[in-house]
Amino acid sequence: MNINPAIYLDYNATTPVAPEVVNEMLPHFLSAYGNPSSSDHIMGWQAKEAEEEARANMARILNVKSQELIFTAGATEAINMVLRGMEKGSRNHIITLKSEHNAVLDTCVALESSGVDVTYLGVDQNGIINLEELENAITEHTYMVSVMLVNNETGVIQPLKDIAAICKSNSVLFMSDATQAIGKMPVNVEELGLDIMAGSAHKFYGPKGVGFLYMKDDLYKRLNPIITGGGQELKKRAGTTNVPGIIGMAKALELADERMEEDMNRIERFRDHFEDKLSSALDITVAAKYAARLYNTSNLCFKNADSQHIMLAIGAKVAASRGSACSSGKIEPSHVLSAMGISEDDALSSIRFSIGRYTTLHEIDTAMDLLVKSVNRLKVQD
Repeated sequence: MNINPAIYLDYNATTPVAPEVVNEMLPHFLSAYGNPSSSDHIMGWQAKEAEEEARANMARILNVKSQELIFTAGATEAINMVLRGMEKGSRNHIITLKSEHNAVLDTCVALESSGVDVTYLGVDQNGIINLEELENAITEHTYMVSVMLVNNETGVIQPLKDIAAICKSNSVLFMSDATQAIGKMPVNVEELGLDIMAGSAHKFYGPKGVGFLYMKDDLYKRLNPIITGGGQELKKRAGTTNVPGIIGMAKALELADERMEEDMNRIERFRDHFEDKLSSALDITVAAKYAARLYNTSNLCFKNADSQHIMLAIGAKVAASRGSACSSGKIEPSHVLSAMGISEDDALSSIRFSIGRYTTLHEIDTAMDLLVKSVNRLKVQD
């Protein structure tokens, strides 16, 4: 397979695996490859010990207990486990946002067909929840609120502490899809007031196909497994665990925690440079520009230009996205931008650029030059 590397500005879709992570994983493919459920011999014992050490290290960074983390194939599975498997008792009402990731939205739509009542709250022009609307939407039948920490398309950061306070005062569980935040900004579960949280390793320089679910330990007894066939992961997620992936995820989180301040300062500087230079050269708007948003994400609307045509012009040289990676290929406008009140024309003219640890300033400048030339050329052709 011939690989022609592009300038990669799609870190919100996935990240490259850090070399240190690959090195940490390799022994668990080649020599320490035992099954942690094999309790009768040393290779099984060693695999189990490595897995539990990884769990403890992640728990320390996230400020949770080891027994409150279970390993999954990713955040989407973790979200499904909770929404589909959580015992609701006499309550059958979920509240979420119209701008959530499809892992939440599509699952909620599926639950509606089985009698679950779901309220999809709107957001303001910056993509932020209205706390008064949230409070008014809670009823005696509400058992869960699900709001993501950082939006994957815009980088907007939701006020989780305020949401948590409202949930707590109404005895409602609070879940957050923190996939885009973990490893990029401090995520302290206790400080945020979360009952449930999901994350994926491949968003913070770990391997694909592994993630985790956090639940307060007293909640696990209310979780019915949706995958059965073994006693792994507190009997809540059957199947042989992905030991190399788990080891890699823990190492990736450790590295991200160590490098966070350095990465934040450099990447935010690059993002601001990218937005400022493009704004001076082209007619663009930045979604939620003045809102609290993650430092690596720019969702740009190229006025009077079609984003699909732009990506066809630059896609072989610059990797970016017209929306969530999980909905790529769709022609309709982003549901996130639509929820923010952005017109269909502007939404169809928008591209998400997300910068990461290995992005260089030269790559940023080269990508800008390609964008300016391509957009101007397309306007002439029109």
